[in-house]
Amino acid sequence: MKRSTDRILTTHAGSLPRPPDLLALVERDGPKAFDEPAAARQLSAAVAEIVRHQAELGIDVIDDGEYGKPSFVSYINERLGGYEVDSKAGPRNQWSTSREGRSFPEFYASTHAASRHTHMVCTGPITYKGHARLQRDIDNLKAALNGAKIEEVFMPAISPSNIEDWQRNAYYKSQEEYVFAIAEAMREEYEAIVKAGFLLQVDDPRLVTYYIIHPETSVDDCRKWAEIRVNALNHALRNIAPEKIRFHTCYGINMGPRIHDMELKDIVDIILKIRAGAYSFEAANPRHEHEWKVWKNVKLPDGKILIPGVISHSTVLVEHPELVAERIVRFASVVGRDNVIAGSDCGFATFAGSKEVHPSIVWAKFQALSDGARIASKELWAR
Repeated sequence: MKRSTDRILTTHAGSLPRPPDLLALVERDGPKAFDEPAAARQLSAAVAEIVRHQAELGIDVIDDGEYGKPSFVSYINERLGGYEVDSKAGPRNQWSTSREGRSFPEFYASTHAASRHTHMVCTGPITYKGHARLQRDIDNLKAALNGAKIEEVFMPAISPSNIEDWQRNAYYKSQEEYVFAIAEAMREEYEAIVKAGFLLQVDDPRLVTYYIIHPETSVDDCRKWAEIRVNALNHALRNIAPEKIRFHTCYGINMGPRIHDMELKDIVDIILKIRAGAYSFEAANPRHEHEWKVWKNVKLPDGKILIPGVISHSTVLVEHPELVAERIVRFASVVGRDNVIAGSDCGFATFAGSKEVHPSIVWAKFQALSDGARIASKELWAR
């Protein structure tokens, strides 16, 4: 994994807005959107374009925007065996019963509609069957890199704990046994991404949102829950060198008050137990910007990198490059400039068709990210 050795490198959290023609295919055909040859060519062209666009905007460590997936998590419906459609799963609105929903019931009732995505239920031993779709995404990204002026490439994959939440268990004797079975199956996807020459990014918003969604739990309860899930993830990552792995956690696409977000200080030690070379997290939105100070009291292990969000999905305001630079410099002052890569709080289109932040605003934010990194680099390397 490259480091910021002579300037601050830039990256983001993974999912990016899809072009309208790609969205039309997903809306029409769902997970089978790109199975036909013509649609497959359309996907390949779109990946080539988003790689080019990221490079034009000055993003150094790029991905495919997760264009081959209907969302950062539901894509797994087509990649794991041992499941069937969950007939008991109706529309889901996890926010309505969350800590946030209890504090702001009117707001969440009017702004957070129930999700109607297909959920699965585990009814047999879990296997990995997503090889063809994964290879398609790998091949498209490799082809798109031809001539691209970037520093490095990552590919996101969902964590076992998020699959555990998305797909109900009706087979394994315990949730711990279930999440470890998921981890063992997902190991194949994780290892294939690294074998292809990409950095693996594990997306794990549930690690910190579990506390919000489950108001019946205490911080200590959530820490115990998280320890088991981190052990399961490390089980899946056991054959991959940590420097090939980025770990991303966040509080999801929740453009709300967020007064109940779990605080970084209450979970940071557990996050650092994950076998990763870099840790990506929210640090730009107003509920978490102050948490850069946590790293004054928490020692970043040798060889590790922080990827703090310095632009946010939680506001349509485009951050000023000078503010982006200030955020970068704060982290560099605490953990060292070569241990910081500038990132984003979260993805900008976690589900195909997400409309929280208009694509034109996303690209303006990315420009502010790269401009801010240049300003920070001038300051940090002038010292």
